[in-house]
Amino acid sequence: MAERAGKIAFIQIAPTAGERLVSVQEVRAVAGEGLDGDRYFKKIGTFSNTPGTGRHLTLVELESIDALKRDLGIDLEPTETRRNIVTRDVPLNHLVGQEFKLGREVVVKGMRLCEPCDHLEKLTVKGVSEGLLHRAGLRAEIIKGGTIRVGDPVTYVTS
Repeated sequence: MAERAGKIAFIQIAPTAGERLVSVQEVRAVAGEGLDGDRYFKKIGTFSNTPGTGRHLTLVELESIDALKRDLGIDLEPTETRRNIVTRDVPLNHLVGQEFKLGREVVVKGMRLCEPCDHLEKLTVKGVSEGLLHRAGLRAEIIKGGTIRVGDPVTYVTS
């Protein structure tokens, strides 16, 4: 087994549902809750009352955002993805059911893919849902909390 690492390119939170996400340099991740200051941490996100796992935080690959522009000419800012953590060099789809680390302290578990929805397309542009199908990111739960910073490594074990 080899340990692999990518990195955190952006951290983004929104204080209330539907509000534009803002980039921050660091955030406190709280086990069993979410990212301090984010709408889902406060239980007031658009889907807070919808049952399901992986409501603590969402991640998306910077490579998916780049592919959306390359393949369909749709230029989204990282904040427009509505995902909390934007990674670089981390194949998120492979982390469903796996535990991995964000930075040196925070341990999360990938719960399920974060497929694009009509809500995302309403907040952005037509074609986003199709362009991000199966590459819109990962929903995760925070197992062990701590501070996450832009530039921190994302580490996981491969077999």
